[in-house]
Amino acid sequence: MRNYTLKQIQTFIEVARQRSVSKAAERLFVTQPAVSMQLRQLEEAFGIALVEAAGRNIRLTVAGEEFLAHAIAAVGKLNDLEAVMAEHVDMRKGRINLAVVSTAKYFVPMLLVRFKQLYSGVDITLSIDNRENILGMLSRNEADLVIMGRAPDTLDCTATAFATNPLGIVAAPGHVLSRRKHLPFAALGEHGFVVREPGSGTRAAMERLFAQNEVKLTVAMEMPSNETIKQAVMAGMGLSFLSLRTVRHELASGHIALLDVSGMPLMGNWYITHLRQKHLAPTAQAFKAFLIEQGGPLIEAWA
Repeated sequence: MRNYTLKQIQTFIEVARQRSVSKAAERLFVTQPAVSMQLRQLEEAFGIALVEAAGRNIRLTVAGEEFLAHAIAAVGKLNDLEAVMAEHVDMRKGRINLAVVSTAKYFVPMLLVRFKQLYSGVDITLSIDNRENILGMLSRNEADLVIMGRAPDTLDCTATAFATNPLGIVAAPGHVLSRRKHLPFAALGEHGFVVREPGSGTRAAMERLFAQNEVKLTVAMEMPSNETIKQAVMAGMGLSFLSLRTVRHELASGHIALLDVSGMPLMGNWYITHLRQKHLAPTAQAFKAFLIEQGGPLIEAWA
């Protein structure tokens, strides 16, 4: 047996994911030298280079790419092992690897606080990213549970709706459309939109909506976060299509206006999702049940 550790493998996976030692160090809450040391020890254990410099970033060698695939699978199996063993101990203790799409970050912390009041011994690791990357984590068995706004149709998953997700067209209060009533959807084609990046669930929902209404979507600018988009809308850069859960404060204060568009807001759902064959530990089962039973009312009161 070669002399390597699970920590070294987990460090390598994060470096491979970030393609950067410094970014991996930030995500792992350790120093860059500590990450470099873990990588070096792992390479020494196998006697082969797994990463190489690529400008300021790194890239995987051919061996590193193959190592990554097996490492992710191995960590997934170890997570399953922990879930099986957790059934033999107190369900109020354990760990949950939770991944959520970025729009859900506006209410997930509140839900975690409420859940921790019931299960104080549960350790929850939270990952936040856009839909495309979260689906990648789900497919690689890196997450026990996923919260997203649309059930995946490309994976064999179990997805249960637990809360509503209203989405609407928003604008600056002084926008020409902000005081008009019963706007036809076609009127939106004359205006530019500030949108999320490709891979975002909100972006995909927006593109489907415009296609269904046969209206051309004019993109004024792409931005990687809802917070930046909200600032751009308030500044008058353009309209946007957002989950209303993300703009409750701005709507209440009058800094952003919800347009009165025919057929809007579009009502979606939030789903708790996991791979169908995933063996959920008792703690993960408890969190799923908590969301289904209490998530909707808590979110309605919060956002």
